[in-house]
Amino acid sequence: MTYAEIIERARGSVGPCRACPVCDGVACKNTIPGPGAKGSGTVAIRNYAKWQEICVNMDTICENSPADTTCHIFGRDFVLPVFAGPVGAMKLHYGDKYTDLEYNDILVSACAAAGIAAFTGDGTDPKVMDGALAAIVKSGGAGVPTVKPWNMELVEEKLAAALKARPFAIAMDIDAAGLPFLRNMQPPAGRKTVDELRRIAARAGCPFILKGIMTADGAKKARDAGAEAIVVSNHGGRVLDGCPATAEVLPGIADAVGGKMKILVDGGIRSGLDVFRAIALGADAVLIGRPFVNMVYGGGAEGVAVFVEKLRAELADTMEMCSAHTLADINRSMVRI
Repeated sequence: MTYAEIIERARGSVGPCRACPVCDGVACKNTIPGPGAKGSGTVAIRNYAKWQEICVNMDTICENSPADTTCHIFGRDFVLPVFAGPVGAMKLHYGDKYTDLEYNDILVSACAAAGIAAFTGDGTDPKVMDGALAAIVKSGGAGVPTVKPWNMELVEEKLAAALKARPFAIAMDIDAAGLPFLRNMQPPAGRKTVDELRRIAARAGCPFILKGIMTADGAKKARDAGAEAIVVSNHGGRVLDGCPATAEVLPGIADAVGGKMKILVDGGIRSGLDVFRAIALGADAVLIGRPFVNMVYGGGAEGVAVFVEKLRAELADTMEMCSAHTLADINRSMVRI
């Protein structure tokens, strides 16, 4: 199957997501349940648009050798600096085709086979995390379970379960504090102090990744809390209207903590060209969420493999046209904002 064929097949099996030819946040806007936002949905649109505004500086006067897209992060080698982003509650947000166990069973193993890895999601239904962990166990730990910022007792319970899956890292999407279903929970869920996050990082027992960082100060607090990596993220533009795009804040965050911790970024990244832009602005790797849903719903494991190869080819082509032979060669001088 081709990428276009997979998108066409997804269009008939996923909803309320519409499997748009370009996943730019326009059609889904404020659809919750669904892939949209609790607000206007304009931040998701901004996420995508700001990557498109960044031009790359073409320079082909260099050695004529293939680009190397591989990266080493979290003690593992990957074919390119891309991870599938965490998605949970599949039946609630994406229709009845897959349960969380079925979706993650396909996604995690397919990502591992394609040479990358998947972050998995969490939700109010315990089966969401259970399904994710079962898929990670089956793949030999080749996944990153992502825990919501529940109350501390539940977080510790979920961390203990996650550790049994022996993942190579564990994440928390602290930006999920803005999701409606976390509001008014008893005991309280949501925002966490640096001290609370320090406890969570210590309990993680493996590299701890904090997702949902949008300021340099937030990145420094994550570092002080013991996170080994952050994900620059506004939760796909789903939780707070008026946020800047992740592309707008990434350079400042990279200036603040680059080299001191790993920096990942998500939000509107849709191509290998976008991956290049993100690396140039200071990221070590990226997360891509909703497009992987379309690949699974439209093509199963084959869809994931096709998408990963598409991203790899696009990234390699951009690197070759901009005089970057390895990811380490990519720098801010290669883009124009």
